[in-house]
Amino acid sequence: MGIIRERYADFGPTLACEKLRESHGLVLSKETVRHLMTDAGLWAPRRQRPPKVYQPRARRACLGEQVQIDGSDHHWFEDRAPACTLLVYVDDATSRLMALHFTATESTFGYFEATRAYLERYGKPVAFYSDRASVFRSTAAGKTGRSVTHFGRAMYELNIDTFCANSSPAKGRVERAHLTLQDRLVKELRLRNISTIASANAYAPAFIAAYNARFAKPPRSAFDAHRPLREDEDLDRLMTWREPRRVSKSLTVQYDRVLYLLDDTPANRRLVHRYIEVWEYPDGRIEPRVDGMALPCVPYDRLAAIDQGAVIEHKRLGHALQVAQAIQAQRDNRRISGSPSRTNRGEAVRARERLPGTRKQREVTLEDWNAAVMGTHRNPAGSVLKAPPERDKRTATRPSPTPKTKPDICI
Repeated sequence: MGIIRERYADFGPTLACEKLRESHGLVLSKETVRHLMTDAGLWAPRRQRPPKVYQPRARRACLGEQVQIDGSDHHWFEDRAPACTLLVYVDDATSRLMALHFTATESTFGYFEATRAYLERYGKPVAFYSDRASVFRSTAAGKTGRSVTHFGRAMYELNIDTFCANSSPAKGRVERAHLTLQDRLVKELRLRNISTIASANAYAPAFIAAYNARFAKPPRSAFDAHRPLREDEDLDRLMTWREPRRVSKSLTVQYDRVLYLLDDTPANRRLVHRYIEVWEYPDGRIEPRVDGMALPCVPYDRLAAIDQGAVIEHKRLGHALQVAQAIQAQRDNRRISGSPSRTNRGEAVRARERLPGTRKQREVTLEDWNAAVMGTHRNPAGSVLKAPPERDKRTATRPSPTPKTKPDICI
């Protein structure tokens, strides 16, 4: 015990046990060391530690000075529909519900939609106060060098500050609102037999009015800190997902596994090997941009199915495309899981790994050709293509004789 007091007084029991074994040859169990340190007053069990004290913070003085925002994933429709997320906006000065927005998941585009409705109704607040979710705080700044999220960039361009709370009690007003909503709002939705996100969003304004009439507090100051939107602040343009993409030497950019073909113009040729921005809108539209200007482009979807009606009428080409189309139908026709607009619309997130029983997009095996040919062409004998026999190493370098008859199938 004297060694622990002298050298390891501020160590935990596990670490002190390891150091006693490594440095002093004393083999003791960590529970023995824990009891010794507890009896000596060097260690306090978690149950005996004093709880953290979160002192109350005074409300802000006026409406719109600080708005707390957060999402609550809950079974809002109980067993009538799957769980979804409710985005809640609470004013710090008055505890008023400023906005409620049901969405499939807590995402950047979900907050874009809710924030847009807020700004169009009230104007711009001084600041939004949120948690440290990835929508508001970049967790990959050290890897990519980009420390601002898409939501943070949009709020910066609108001259709205964003702050992240260090703990849940720091944004206690919106956290307590979650508990009230998970009780009252769930029952109101049940009484009205509302079980869809669209119907719940249509009912939200009526619920907000009743909630604020009962629970809202008067502000200390009658001044409204909201600012009107300026004419040059285009919310359609600001609330977009923007990703940098490099222009290839063939004047293409790739986004979400789709190639976008840029027009072959002298101005676009100067963009080769330069990075431009690809904007994705909430409705799924994709728009390459450079220096604030939209670039006309044509999407070339390599995952799309072949349009057989557009194939040139050529006997061999048509048959080859039929086989290719049959093979493509067996492929794993997936997009990446990171498309923000599809995630916001509630489409299922797809894993990056291939599903069981699927192969790479361009992987073609003998079984694929056999299955495709059997569905489009069968020779009179009803035989199936087989793999050629392995060639003898001694005759592998000899040229193969020219067949006297044509093969049954030519592709």
